[in-house]
Amino acid sequence: MKNSPEKQITHDVTYNHDLDNNDNFSPDNQWLVYDTRTDEGGIAISAKIEKVNIETGEKKVLYQVKNNQSWGPGVGAASYSPVENAVVFIHGLANVSEKQPYQQWRRTGVIVDESNIEKPIFMDARDIDFPYTKGALRGGTHRHEWSDNGKMIGFTYNDAIMKSLEDSTGEKHNLRTIGISKKRNPVNVKPNGKGENISGEWFSVLVVRVVANPKSGSDEISNAAGDSWVGKNGYLKENGTQQIARAFIGTVRDKNGKSVDEVFIVDIPENLDIEGNFGALEGTKTTLPMPPKGAFQRRLTFTAETEQPGCVGIVRSSPDGDLLAFLAKDKRGIRQVFSILPNGENLTQITFHQTDVEGSIRWHPRGESLFYIAEGSVFQSKIGSDSFEKRFMQISKPSSHSPSNLVVSHDGKTLAFNRVLLSETQKTSKQIFIIKLLE
Repeated sequence: MKNSPEKQITHDVTYNHDLDNNDNFSPDNQWLVYDTRTDEGGIAISAKIEKVNIETGEKKVLYQVKNNQSWGPGVGAASYSPVENAVVFIHGLANVSEKQPYQQWRRTGVIVDESNIEKPIFMDARDIDFPYTKGALRGGTHRHEWSDNGKMIGFTYNDAIMKSLEDSTGEKHNLRTIGISKKRNPVNVKPNGKGENISGEWFSVLVVRVVANPKSGSDEISNAAGDSWVGKNGYLKENGTQQIARAFIGTVRDKNGKSVDEVFIVDIPENLDIEGNFGALEGTKTTLPMPPKGAFQRRLTFTAETEQPGCVGIVRSSPDGDLLAFLAKDKRGIRQVFSILPNGENLTQITFHQTDVEGSIRWHPRGESLFYIAEGSVFQSKIGSDSFEKRFMQISKPSSHSPSNLVVSHDGKTLAFNRVLLSETQKTSKQIFIIKLLE
């Protein structure tokens, strides 16, 4: 395993170039998409989605909010489609104000097709007026991730109706969960005159069920996040069929009632519009939208009653769907990369560092190795039975500000990441670097 020296490709210190741990490479591997958020204002203050050419450093604006304010609308967390020159990103609601700013439950997903850049596509429909609309949601989608064929987009979600209920009752109802949008017939929603309702071009549902108060010692969860697609085409079931799925981190309660994060997986059915056993796809005034029939969630790890409970980060699948990688503590209490099969078997420790692995797990497209951040550097580790010393290598220089937001090109030839740099005027800015991976 060899690599070229790292190369800085963005240089403007007046704003950040945030990759946000998304799928940032264009289908031809020549461009990286990013947002311009600030550390203080977050996505609300980001008015632009840009892309940069990894060879020339040329930058282009893909989308810009006119007259963006400190409270929004804001745009951010951009991801490229793997099959076409289209980018999906978070967009705050158009009716934001100082009293009604950008919020987790007040945003939507917007797609920009570079062949028609002047016409943004609103992905997920939004309807906050009862009776709600099937195929629409009632809050805000974020961390959008395209499926390998570009026909579905997964996301995490917060619900505006549940947030209002929480505000009125003082009880926890605004629970983060996970959903799917599928490219099919548009979902039309009647405007309510307040700018809150949006018609969408894709059909959207939630696929993970969360509850405010999970039973202690059960597999019920109160939060779902850290999600990603399992494999390019799902995972292989025991009956020999491929199953589309998303892996994620779900928060359970141990036998003493303490919250613990564990690895879960949810099977995604072919048909998203058939109501499941838990209730209406569109939700009610007092319940979240419920998963469709066939959206089956399973717990894969059971660390809650061990000496080192908990799993963290984004669960990342190998390209073939055979292994799920995530972070958990080893017997010494040091956070390492672990893997597990989609059926919950063969929990395996991959890394053996002396200090915590920081995160940003990414698989090489061939599935033979993975990348991650540790000791202020980017590392690569092969998968296998050899000793760890023979399997891993450091591939970037260490720094006081650790690299972040790793992303690997589709062809496996380029690794991109963010570094925080300090200018001559002592101003920090987040810049994009790349490393050419040579073998």
